[in-house]
Amino acid sequence: MILGCGRVGSSLADELDRGGHSVAVVDQDAKAFRKLGSEFGGITVKGVGFDRQTLENAGIERAHAFAAVSSGDNTNILAARVARETYGVEHVVARIYDPRRAEVYQRLGIPTVATVAWTSTQIMRALLPMGAETEFVDATGSMCLAEVHVGEDWRGRRAADLGQASGARVAFVTRAGSPILPDERTVIQEGDLVHLLFDPERREDVERICEMGR
Repeated sequence: MILGCGRVGSSLADELDRGGHSVAVVDQDAKAFRKLGSEFGGITVKGVGFDRQTLENAGIERAHAFAAVSSGDNTNILAARVARETYGVEHVVARIYDPRRAEVYQRLGIPTVATVAWTSTQIMRALLPMGAETEFVDATGSMCLAEVHVGEDWRGRRAADLGQASGARVAFVTRAGSPILPDERTVIQEGDLVHLLFDPERREDVERICEMGR
């Protein structure tokens, strides 16, 4: 189920529909459904995204996943909480424009995508690729997944050695736009994006070792 049929919501709906999933889209404006592809086979429901009757009309009680991607932070987080806490939907994500709010709801166990923060961060990392950029923090705050900038000293060396030296675990490496799961023979190449799992309290140590090679 998708709340919001703007550019993001309609794109998600069309992609999921093409993938063979049953999709329901909710939006307050019936005209928004015109953004869906001509071959979209799911259902559309006009209504407020956090209204229980609207959600039930869209099939929330059978939903496997819920994405709140409307244009309003309050609407998205309210709808996400109702989906998770009232209907027990297993997979819930909310788009949040305010990065400070996103961090709060992330700690409450609701995965969020902070649109403005994500865009500016991606641009900054392209300009100044330094440090670690958090991609996920577990609900307890004791483990995070982050894309960590790896200095030149690590090029040509094994990903396993980086993990051992930093005390982190190499979760995956993005190479030429595609993720790969590293094994004992995987060597870090120029242009690789390395994603590490580590305790956030060790961030400075992990960043230093990845940057300096020691």
